[in-house]
Amino acid sequence: MEVLELKHITKQYPGVTALDDVSISFKKGEVHALIGENGAGKSTFIKTIAGAIQPTSGEICIDGNTYKHLTPAQALDLGVAVVYQELIQFETMTVMDNLFMDMKDVKGVMVNDRARAKKTRELLDRFNCPVSPKSLIRELSIANRQIIEIMKAVVKNAKIVIMDEPTAAITVEEQQHLFEIVRELKSNGVTIIYISHRLEELFEICDRVSVLRDGQFVTTIGINETDKQGLINLMVGRDLTETYPSKPPYEDEVVLEVKNVSGNGVKGITFDLHKGEILGFAGLVGAGRTELMHLIYGNARKASGEILLNGRPLDLRHPRGGMKAGIGLVPEDRKFQGCFLEKPLYWNVSISNIDTLSRVGFVDHKAEMEQAEVYKTKMRIKTPDMKVLALSLSGGNQQKVVIGKMLAALPDILIFDEPTRGIDVGARHEIYQMMIDLTQQGKSILMVSSDMEELLGMSERIVVLHEGKQTGVLDRSEFSQEAIMTLASG
Repeated sequence: MEVLELKHITKQYPGVTALDDVSISFKKGEVHALIGENGAGKSTFIKTIAGAIQPTSGEICIDGNTYKHLTPAQALDLGVAVVYQELIQFETMTVMDNLFMDMKDVKGVMVNDRARAKKTRELLDRFNCPVSPKSLIRELSIANRQIIEIMKAVVKNAKIVIMDEPTAAITVEEQQHLFEIVRELKSNGVTIIYISHRLEELFEICDRVSVLRDGQFVTTIGINETDKQGLINLMVGRDLTETYPSKPPYEDEVVLEVKNVSGNGVKGITFDLHKGEILGFAGLVGAGRTELMHLIYGNARKASGEILLNGRPLDLRHPRGGMKAGIGLVPEDRKFQGCFLEKPLYWNVSISNIDTLSRVGFVDHKAEMEQAEVYKTKMRIKTPDMKVLALSLSGGNQQKVVIGKMLAALPDILIFDEPTRGIDVGARHEIYQMMIDLTQQGKSILMVSSDMEELLGMSERIVVLHEGKQTGVLDRSEFSQEAIMTLASG
């Protein structure tokens, strides 16, 4: 039984067709994956269902009723809920208040603190979420914040729940907990539309999968009718035979030394980075990997220890100091730390080296645009024009803009914090090859990743952290998921 059908959906923007005559149906009580490269139209598709976007043409059918378009309020009333990758929550408010923010009544229960707390406690217990109804959202892990978003859908009796990259920022253990919640929702007849670039997990929880490519519908098939390579071929329309490109060994020369460094939530960290090396950083959420990277870059001050860059002490007090020292950072959160969403793409790329593009205090706009076009081509950014605002791009293309901005500053040491989070397999391969090319140019890379395969495939050594402390450094001959998880668990 189809609970949701999208028929001949087209969405056009000036110069761009985001969706081109797409028709997909979803059955009651199934987990239906929606996959495609960045820019394939996935975000436009789910926002059409959620009422955030009105299609240019086509129809939306929910429970047999047909609509030309929906408003967000209509979509909610019809039982549609979305758990976005960038969670939309009131961080300074409690779990309970977030759950009942826009609700006056829950099955006859008037909104008062006692009733809300009881209902919240019931949901927290049901989903095995170890927090208090009065916990502030900002105090929670990403995994628990996602569970709160799913609880919102349950409170509102949602029958269609869209999950956008739900495992992108959580650990393997938290991922299994999420899958248990998905299975429970499915058993209660809820339809899950599941978007993920981690294709291997689709085979664990999904029933069917639909593929989009360049805004067009490719196919819908049963998950047991294909394999990972088959899905990749459908997504990209070509074979990607080598996921992780090979690279020559790094050099003996040490370019960065971190000696017993403490501060910003980490303690006693010691490692070195060689010229041409990709040094991976592993750890569970909260281990201190990102905090360490910000300390090295200058976003935070070290309390003790020593950092040496090419043998000279490095004591940064501001991020611009990191750039001037030849260190570049691609941050974990591209929307709030990497991109200037309200600025055009050329501005985003040039801001990191604006001094070199300026003459007597004025920006050379021609040189700025020429540079932007270079990085548009180099990064394969899908956009009709580098003058469009960054917020108009897909997440993957925004990530490419952030990387382009960093590369434009010509750093020698590059920090990639979750470089492929939310990025499709085709773009991943391009970024991996770019990283290899950079090391062959003599650049050195610090890479934080929660993707175990990525860590094992791209790193030459891996530093493992647990609760802010370093628990080991693994050489390639010692690599295994078991070894990393043992150290990451303390």
